[in-house]
Amino acid sequence: MIELRHLRTLLALRETGSLVDAADRVHLTQSALSHQLKDLESRVDSALFVRKTRPVEFTRAGLRLLALADQVLPEVRKAERDLARLAGTEQGRLHMAIECHSCFQWLMPTVDYFRDHWPEVEIDIPSGHHFDPLPALAREQLDLVITADPQPLEGIHYAPLFHYEGLLAVARQHPFAGGGFIEPQALAEETLITYPVEQSRLDIFTQFLQPANVRPKEIRTAELTIMMMQLVASGRGVCALPNWALTEYLERDYVSAVKLGEHGVWSTLYAAIREETREAPWMQDFLRTARETSFAVLTGVKPADRDAEPAA
Repeated sequence: MIELRHLRTLLALRETGSLVDAADRVHLTQSALSHQLKDLESRVDSALFVRKTRPVEFTRAGLRLLALADQVLPEVRKAERDLARLAGTEQGRLHMAIECHSCFQWLMPTVDYFRDHWPEVEIDIPSGHHFDPLPALAREQLDLVITADPQPLEGIHYAPLFHYEGLLAVARQHPFAGGGFIEPQALAEETLITYPVEQSRLDIFTQFLQPANVRPKEIRTAELTIMMMQLVASGRGVCALPNWALTEYLERDYVSAVKLGEHGVWSTLYAAIREETREAPWMQDFLRTARETSFAVLTGVKPADRDAEPAA
């Protein structure tokens, strides 16, 4: 009568607060999701939520099924993990590198959860490495690389984790503050603050400035996000960051943010892995945990098509 897919859909509806976002989360069209929910309501002979409410308001029947989902789905996940472990023939190694200065917000909870459930997998995040992570992945020095800049390498698979939007952080008193979006030319007289990486790896250049043949008046770098925010807040420049990295500063009214262009600049974050480890049960579980954790702790991210390959 009640299937696991129904429980997962209800959880997605609770977590996202809307039918549109829930459909994205469970990789269904909105029409298919609505049909599934109506089918479930027919099976239990009761409405599960109040239509046209946001966030979604659940009925008593809906809340009861959510309580069931909270109880059952973690046990199903645990059983799946145990079965995968029993089917495995060897221990794994997960040495990873992060080409993303602001990823620790969701990656650390992912690693902690994964370590508790796969104690036989050796986990390490080497610091201070003096090599390019993606070629090192191909050479088996690493096992996973978090990157938004996929490169075509033989034997490397890029598993999409989520989509995110880049926003421009500005001081609260900046002329851009309060505006909906800016065009590239607006940055021609601005100091742009970036992480100390190549411009070819920064979306603000590759997707926004360079196509319009625009260069900022000045470019300066900062190692840490908090340092960038201090410079922005004091009016010493502007910077582009993923929407989730700006959330805490926007909530504290420390800085303001505007969209980059009318439609925004969107990118995809990937987990780069070797093809040979792609189907390993522990790797599949890590990727699943990473996706679930990112949606749980980050604001403004969207599901990525797991079957999509990065553009060449």
